[in-house]
Amino acid sequence: MSEATEPFLKLAAIDIGSNAVRCQISNVFRFEDHTLFKRVEYIRYPMRLGEDVFASGVISRPKAEKFIKLLHGLSLIMQVHEVHDYMICATSAMRSATNAPELIEEIQEKLGLHIQVIDGTTEADLINLVIRQQLDNQNYLHIDVGGGSTEFNIYVNRMKVASQSFEQGSIRHMQGEESMEMWQFMKDWVIEKARMHNVSHAIGTGGNINKIYEMAGKMAGKPIYRDQIEEVVQRISSYSMEERVKVLLLNADRADVIVPAAEIYLSAMTWANIDNMLVPQVGLKDGILQSLYERHLGATQHHFKLDF
Repeated sequence: MSEATEPFLKLAAIDIGSNAVRCQISNVFRFEDHTLFKRVEYIRYPMRLGEDVFASGVISRPKAEKFIKLLHGLSLIMQVHEVHDYMICATSAMRSATNAPELIEEIQEKLGLHIQVIDGTTEADLINLVIRQQLDNQNYLHIDVGGGSTEFNIYVNRMKVASQSFEQGSIRHMQGEESMEMWQFMKDWVIEKARMHNVSHAIGTGGNINKIYEMAGKMAGKPIYRDQIEEVVQRISSYSMEERVKVLLLNADRADVIVPAAEIYLSAMTWANIDNMLVPQVGLKDGILQSLYERHLGATQHHFKLDF
């Protein structure tokens, strides 16, 4: 592969979530003292690893084989784009799957791709790299709801002062894979930290809140209010699963989890006594790209090269 030539650097991030696998490839360059990430490729595939894992504790062989094929395809796309560095991060489903280590080793041997299974704290730290750029000096509760886990972070003057990850997300919530004890723990944590730090605003990340924001007709940069989220959820709930796909044009893998995810966002806002939320439409993949770029800056003119 060719080496990167400044001012362009091409980076790839793959986020292996419990509901979907996302791959984003971006050109990164400096312009007028700003670092810009220009997306050149984005792929989202509804792999739904969590569907297997949260029900049985393992990734089934048919799903594992499809997963390997998907990653093979993404590796070819990265080669075609001649990316200079990449990072693959897996979250809650892979953390929970008892056969994840064997599957990761198989992918390493067959495809030469390295997958990092990250814990909730690391996941939140990566998202923090891009979230902090969206904030002002107000005090925020950040809510990130994935398929298998939810991360909460408290920001004061753009600094993260508290964080907690809970193995409770939209798929687990939909499947009823939760305990009253876990839900109470989440509630107690949010109430305590929101009061302690005088939180006044929320910031939401995740595919489901992004879709709700879009369905509410909100303009980028404008907050969405709790009653507006509730209105969208009521509208979605009034349709059958088939109608959600055919009338509301939701993806099939979004249609069933969007309401359970919204219940987590709305509950957290209620617990924190917050009525408005920013939705910057960034997530883990963006944090991975930022992390890769910062790694590049620290490499002292070393240009990354992929070996597939």
